[in-house]
Amino acid sequence: MGQRSYRVGITVSHPALVTGASRGIGRSTAIALAARGYLVACGYSIDEKGAKETVAIITKSGGQAQPVRIDVVDPESVNTAFLEIEDSFGPVTVLVNNAGLTRDGLIARMSDEDWGQVLATNLTGAFHTIRRATPKLLRARWGRIVNVSSVSGQIGAPGQTNYSAAKAGLVGLSRAVARELAPRNVTCNVVAPGPIVTAMTQDLPAEWQSAMATAVPLGRLGQPEEVGGVIDFLCSEGASYITGAIIPVDGGLGMGH
Repeated sequence: MGQRSYRVGITVSHPALVTGASRGIGRSTAIALAARGYLVACGYSIDEKGAKETVAIITKSGGQAQPVRIDVVDPESVNTAFLEIEDSFGPVTVLVNNAGLTRDGLIARMSDEDWGQVLATNLTGAFHTIRRATPKLLRARWGRIVNVSSVSGQIGAPGQTNYSAAKAGLVGLSRAVARELAPRNVTCNVVAPGPIVTAMTQDLPAEWQSAMATAVPLGRLGQPEEVGGVIDFLCSEGASYITGAIIPVDGGLGMGH
């Protein structure tokens, strides 16, 4: 599915960082935020080409964006990326933690390495970026943080003990952050997608895709833009009274859990 066209109506200029912006949900989120007028840093760890493609889509439509390499597992890389963004756009006031990976396997056979890598990227990585952003958010007395979890973090998924644990951990992290930063008008929320059409899911067997579509009450997989649109809303002024919330975008699969 091609990217949707949009018209930029610049009403704000908040610097935003979206991790994992090279494709899928991250790309759709970056595009949506740029359409709102945010200055978007498109974070990537490996897929520089994809991040540059995201930037090209944004700039072609009149928005402002730049690619920035960030390994969320490494605090030094996180600090370097933030310094680069601050130099170009100013302090980050909108942070979307979308970077993640999977290392699926049954619990009896899961290695320490597969467990540790997923927790380090999907959970500790969000801690690193939030910690780095917080002093400037407190000083600005305004900010938006959105952490991308998963329906798997709420209902569990066989073969994904590491992924489910990390995504569930994001909920506790987000709610603690929401309480800490609320006095300074900084919100922190969670978006929990269900099965979404991405490059990864499209490479999976047709039988799997069909089974997932059948399990979803709406009878289909979601589109990245549907998740990006919800994240975009949570980063807006319209969501100023929402914090510590979990917003499911899963076609009813988790039924609000």
